[in-house]
Amino acid sequence: MGIDLTKIQGRLDNLNSKGGKGNENFWRPQDGEQSIRIVPTPDGDPFKDFWFHYEVGQNSGFLCPKKNFGDDCPACKFAGRLFDENTEDSRRMAKKFLPRQRFFSPVLVRGEEDKGVRMWGYGKMAYESLLNLVLNPEYGDITDVEEGTDLTINYGKPPGASFPQTKITPRRRSSTLCDEAVGGESRCAELLQNIPDHSTLFERKTTDDVATLLDQALSEETDDTTTSGNTAKQGTTATVTSVDTGNVVDQAFKELLGE
Repeated sequence: MGIDLTKIQGRLDNLNSKGGKGNENFWRPQDGEQSIRIVPTPDGDPFKDFWFHYEVGQNSGFLCPKKNFGDDCPACKFAGRLFDENTEDSRRMAKKFLPRQRFFSPVLVRGEEDKGVRMWGYGKMAYESLLNLVLNPEYGDITDVEEGTDLTINYGKPPGASFPQTKITPRRRSSTLCDEAVGGESRCAELLQNIPDHSTLFERKTTDDVATLLDQALSEETDDTTTSGNTAKQGTTATVTSVDTGNVVDQAFKELLGE
């Protein structure tokens, strides 16, 4: 059940070329330092990605039908029409309706093993850092049950910074996923059998559902415009740091999970 390096290399190449079920299934880092272990998955690829619309009306976020499932997406089409108008205001407004990518990995949080395997959602910079770490031969398969590598996550906003940062540091020594203190091999087997199913983590909305949400959002835009009298505007290193500039996305994601 080891990690499939071919799949991970493909993910990194794809990244470079492109420039809910309830919150008990998810883990979000708190300010400060925590240790986690990315857990191996049966398909050899512990990195999953989804595309969300976050700013369509008052909704906290929903899966994009087009980007995730190949279906028609009224929100994406509307954004495209706004871009075609090619004005400063239309381009600004179009960006609100575009989908944004979010990445997920199953993790076991050290000190919280009793909560089982949970999904960690993170942004593009942390994702690229993790892929490069996985492909670094000095570390090997960081998800390996017997000889994998725990990761130290240091999350927070440094003094003077505008956005929080996620610093990811691999431990120098490999370790087992479950030692005797955690419950040993039997506990490991249980954990690996109960990895949250990424395909069922978020509610899937139909094209008609999204059309309704878009109509509501545009109605709200019109109401705001009428009220205001304005037009609608809207590697090899051991430690890597990613700056999460998606504060709007993070807030919407927290609301999506009911946090």
